[in-house]
Parts: sequence; structure tokens; C-alpha cells
Amino acid sequence: MSLEIKVNGKSLSAQSGSSIFECSEELGVHVPTSCNKNGKCRECIVEITAGAELLSDLSSEEEHLGGGFRLACRARLDADSGSVNCHTMRRAKMRIEESGWKTITKKELSPAVTREGNSVLLDGEPLAEAPGPLLGIALDLGTTTVVLRLLDLESGKQVDAASFENPQRFGGSDVMARIQYDSDHRGRLLQRTLLSYLAHCIEDLDCDPATIYEIIVAGNTTMRDLLFGLDVSSIGQRPYQSVTEHELHKGLRESTRIESTAKKLRLPACPQARIVGLPLVSGHVGADAAACLLAVDLAGSDGLTAIMDIGTNTELIVNCGGRLLASSCPAGPAFEGGAISCGMPGLEGAIESVRIDAEGNLGYEVIGNSARADGICGSGLVELLGELLRSERMDHLGRLANEADRFEVAEAGSVYLSEEDISQLAQAKGANVAGLEIVMKNLGRSSRDLDRFYLAGGFASRLDLDSARRIGLIPDLPDEKITRIGNAAIEGATLALLSTHKRRELEETVSRIEHIELETDPDFFDHFVEGCQFKPIGMKGSRP
Repeated sequence: MSLEIKVNGKSLSAQSGSSIFECSEELGVHVPTSCNKNGKCRECIVEITAGAELLSDLSSEEEHLGGGFRLACRARLDADSGSVNCHTMRRAKMRIEESGWKTITKKELSPAVTREGNSVLLDGEPLAEAPGPLLGIALDLGTTTVVLRLLDLESGKQVDAASFENPQRFGGSDVMARIQYDSDHRGRLLQRTLLSYLAHCIEDLDCDPATIYEIIVAGNTTMRDLLFGLDVSSIGQRPYQSVTEHELHKGLRESTRIESTAKKLRLPACPQARIVGLPLVSGHVGADAAACLLAVDLAGSDGLTAIMDIGTNTELIVNCGGRLLASSCPAGPAFEGGAISCGMPGLEGAIESVRIDAEGNLGYEVIGNSARADGICGSGLVELLGELLRSERMDHLGRLANEADRFEVAEAGSVYLSEEDISQLAQAKGANVAGLEIVMKNLGRSSRDLDRFYLAGGFASRLDLDSARRIGLIPDLPDEKITRIGNAAIEGATLALLSTHKRRELEETVSRIEHIELETDPDFFDHFVEGCQFKPIGMKGSRP
């Protein structure tokens, strides 16, 4: 037998003793590094999905890694035959929504960065002396993915966009795991890793980084605070609040907003460029939720209106006649492809749509129209569950027909859904349902009373509504009451970057939102158990 290594789907016959980094270079796969492969920068992280036993032992530079993660420059092939499969933290460019939900006209533009001659001003005060464009970045910092927009602050137009998987996954797939990891490891390893990947991404944008003068960050509470190097331990314990919230309550600050500079965070931009973390709503309802409500102007909406941003930590905000309620649902990474046997983010090679016809034939669509499927992403998982339920290949409790332990989606079993996967998805869905039902209960209303339901999140724009309603992921509402808005967090961050008026509006809005703690509600467990069943929300009985 020969020794084979596969990196990001590309295969190579390799020699024992070769490093994964050397193999990646031979395959033409880019692996981030800024230390010339000597193990110091700790940027060249790869995830080993098969054949870990064929690699050298962990080096001292890799002691902070676990769960199948290695440094490409340190991990070497240590066998004469077999197969190693791995992927980098930047496998491919993810699909980015090009069209904006909200737009700012030039007349409405009021950025914090302006110009007088060659003088660049920030809030009217001199920042730098430089000709050239005035650029800024809107950043959506998710637990699983990171999305950037580069914008011209004088025209409001998008100049470039980029995205990558959050490399902090080596510290765990959800926020609680990363909080624990950050507490257990000194040296701000999570912050350093994220900032190095973010720096590489900015350097690849179509601009001179020196012309970037402000960066607006939307992210959940943990991700935002990790980026700025704050202690996140308080977010992981009651009352689950950021240090900025504690300081606000003590009168030590006027807002939960965070500010720093590009120089302090070592990001490629004008050294004095301001980095702003948008304010939090409360607890785990973070700056990403705040950005979402800004994107849809939830505070100004009429009737009973809700926005749900489905992700690793699902955020929900509801407006009922001017009363704003919010809650977070600990859904976990299942609907973003995490903790699923063949799950993956919305990258090329991911199954995004599934159909089972009347004869029982299964068909699917793959992002990038690839002939080979590498895995299945969130929208594909929802459609697969919906089709299994509709075709009676799965019951409302998530049990597969004929007592099967898994359902094969792609040829030769390369992509499949196991019983454990279904259980993970059921629990993620159950948490979302419990959050929605408890918030609506506090308003004395039902989810079926909603006049408008905004559905946000990384896979929302391509989510099949029929499947989502059938399995009970979203409220049982007609299509005309549901608006899919994709990545509303990046839209809100864009609005905040381009308009200081919107930024002030957001500060006022978050200050009057009531936060509902789900775990203290006596009905939480009942709602969660009910929500774990695959049936429309509010449906009684056991028939799917």
C-alpha cells in the first residue's frame, strides 16, 4: 500500500516524514503562516478527519490543540501506508450574499470618517493626512463563519467582500466551549488566532489597507469580546453577562460598545483606525442580534414582529406594540454543519438542497455544481429532514424507517445522516422552539399570531420554507408573513458603518429591550421536549 494524504479534497501520494504543510504546498493548497513554518505563529491549523494515527505525536507547539486539530508545519506523516484526510481552516471562499437588505443613499450617508482636503477626520477630529479613498469594513464575527464587507465611506458602495471559517473552532464548536478553553489556556490563543486570520483576509482585499479608517464589528457576545481581548469567563456563568455589562451596571461606562484601534489589535489598516464592537442587547443576545434589529428596523415596525437569527447561538427579538423582548437559544452548531457526521458550512462541495420524488428517488444540488458531494450544509439538512418526514422515511420522533441507523444521501455512503445526527438536529431545533414559545408566552401571544417573521442566519436565504415549517424549525405561518433576509448581521454592521445616526439609534434601542432568561422559565423543559419532535410548531398529536 502507498501513503496518501488528502487536503481540502486534493490527494497526493506522499513520503513518510513529510509535513502536512509540505504536502499542502505541493497540492497548491494555501495554508496561512507568518512565521515561515517554524511553529511560532500557530496559524497553520488543520483539522484531521481521518488517519490521525498515521501522524507524528503532538509537538510542544501543538499542546494547545485538541479534538483532531494539528499545526500543518509540525504534523508529519509517520507511516509507510494508509490514508490521511484533513482540511485547512480556510477551505474555500464561502458564498456571500451580494445584494443588500437595506441601502443607504448618498444623501443619507453620515459616516464617522470624513475628509477635509487631504485630512482624514474621525468624528470631526484629525486622524491622518493622506490622499486616496476613505474605506471602512463591516464585520460579522460568527462562531462558525466570519464575513467582511469593504465599503467606500464617501459613496456607500461595496468595494469588496470576503469570508472564512472561524479558525477558533479548535477551541470548541460553541461559545461555552470557547469560554472554557479561553479560561484554561493563557496567552489569548483564541484572540491571536482569529486576529491573524482576519489580518490575512484584510490584506487580500482589493485595497491599500492604509486607507481603511474604521471597522464595525457585529458578533455574539463571546466572539466580540474575544476579538477585543476581554475576559469572557463571566459570560459562561450566571447571569451570563459580558464584563462590559457589569461595568455598565456599576456606572463605569455609558454603553456596552467596545472601542480599540488597528494598532492595538495589530490589524492591517491605518494605525489610528477605530475598531468598534457594536453594543450588546443582553447576555448571550449579542451585537449580532443588535445589528439584525437595525437591519430590519424592528423597533419601528408595526404589529407583532419577530426576527430570529438561527445559528450556533440563536437570537430572537420580538416587537409587540413598541415593547421589545429578546432571548438567546443555545442551539449549538448543528444547523451550521457542526457536530454532524457529514456536516459542513456553506462551501463549495456542500449539498444545499435535497428532494425525494414519488418513486423514492433521491436527488440533490451541490454548491458550485460539483459532481462530487463533500458534505451537507444547513439548508441541505433542513430539506433532508423535511423530505424524510414527508416521504415517511422518518417519523416525528426522528426514528428512521426500517430501524435503519443512518440514511445515505450521496453515492457509496460518502454523505449520510445518522441517528445521532438527527438527535443533534432535534435538540438544536428544540432549543429554538423553546425560546420562541417562551418569549411569545411572556407577551400573552402565540407564534401563529405573528404579523411578520424575519428569518436571518447564514443559510436563511436558501432555506426551503415548506421543509422548515414541516419539521418545526420556524413558525407555521404563510409565506407572505415570512421574510428571509440572509445575513442581517452584516447588513446591520454596514448601516452602522455608513451612518452615525443609525449607530446612535441602535444605542437607544438596545437600552430598552427586555431580556428573557429561558433557563429560569418553569416551562422551558416542556417546550424543549415538544420542540425536539419533528412536526409544525404548535401542532398537537403525533402525526407528522
